[in-house]
Amino acid sequence: MRSPSFTRRASCTGRTPPDHSRCSHNCPKLKPRVKKKPPKQDPKKPKKPPTAFFYFLDDFRKIFKEQNPDVKSMRDIGKACGEKWKTMSFEEKVAYYDRATDKRAEFDKAMSDYIKRREIGEEESEESDEE
Repeated sequence: MRSPSFTRRASCTGRTPPDHSRCSHNCPKLKPRVKKKPPKQDPKKPKKPPTAFFYFLDDFRKIFKEQNPDVKSMRDIGKACGEKWKTMSFEEKVAYYDRATDKRAEFDKAMSDYIKRREIGEEESEESDEE
């Protein structure tokens, strides 16, 4: 099996030796893959709000730590939280869904304002370039 960081050229159909330098039938050297860097994040862009489950998780962690001070593993806390969330009725979850919906509405408003500011900023920079 060849390394995932190298690709074969189109003319290569043979197996690749372990050193990845040449194929068994003398094809040219393999090209290393170039990793694409993700675009830079804009620090002014609003962050997405948490879901209802994450609001529940915040509340549940506090209660769980009080009841089980000896449990330190985030894995165990997460499992207990997931099991509790699955067994909760919709009526119990409504409070968390309401909080998530409110935060989502705030995020949508902030995002639309951000997009407007960004578009206005781009137009201003184009006008200043022309002068």
